[in-house]
Amino acid sequence: MPPSPTAGRTGVVIVGSVTADVTTFSQRLPARGETILGDQFTLFLGGKGANQAVAAGRAGAKTSFVGCVGDDLFRDLVVDGLTDAGVDLTHLRTVPGPTGIAHIRVDASAQNDIVMVPLANAALSTEQIDAALDALAPTTSVLLTQLETPSALTAHITARGQEHGMTVILDPAPAAPLPDEVWQNIDIVTPNETEASILSGIEVTDAVTAEQAGRWFLDRGARAAVITLAAQGSCVVTADGAIVVPPLPVDAVDTTAAGDAYAGYLGAALANGASLTDAVRLATAAGALTVTKHGASPSLPVRSDVDAFLASRAS
Repeated sequence: MPPSPTAGRTGVVIVGSVTADVTTFSQRLPARGETILGDQFTLFLGGKGANQAVAAGRAGAKTSFVGCVGDDLFRDLVVDGLTDAGVDLTHLRTVPGPTGIAHIRVDASAQNDIVMVPLANAALSTEQIDAALDALAPTTSVLLTQLETPSALTAHITARGQEHGMTVILDPAPAAPLPDEVWQNIDIVTPNETEASILSGIEVTDAVTAEQAGRWFLDRGARAAVITLAAQGSCVVTADGAIVVPPLPVDAVDTTAAGDAYAGYLGAALANGASLTDAVRLATAAGALTVTKHGASPSLPVRSDVDAFLASRAS
């Protein structure tokens, strides 16, 4: 684990993807080959990396983002959205060509499907990552990354984070097989039940099977696994055992960025010195609030709203 936050390392760095999110809302999703009329359309900043950076920034953490954006019309959307959340963009690189795009479809039950086209994200390089982490290491204790960046870079990102003494958190989405050596660089892995099932080969449906999948990650070198189970809460698995942090039920309208809110708030809380269990409780509240609003980055809550939500549930 990293040095104490009192040593001045209270920052969070996110290495990851950034997209322009094109989202349509309709009563149901179309069948193959079918055209239907929708109800609403939005265009916002997105990408798992950028969303997690916005979430960490809104959580109050000193947050930096490492990624690539195109030089097209969507660049201002990206820069403005991250800047408004207080994210440091020193290590956001502009490259020729289009910004990454995510096409999201949301139905009336708040479920979604997504097609993500990496585009500029594919330009992320080891040189850019190394320069960023070298510069940020003195002030940063937590590194967050995901699997929307080129898969060959995941081992590099996580290894460099470990070398700098950071707590390395991997959100393994979209789920894809990783070399076994990568898990040894992971302090905390945060899959949902579907991702945990794909990666471990264990069908995760409840806390018992989540713990089994969590052990799979620990057996391969991860120090902790936090498996989110939607309405069943989160199963936190460490070498000391497993606990379930209960959910905070809400009326969902769009689940698109719930996992990103969760990851960003988890990283921010850990960078601020919280225990893993307390950080998961805060992340649970952030994820719950996120699904009550439409859109990805616009739905990510600010810290005061999360604290008020937790206080209202406690009372």
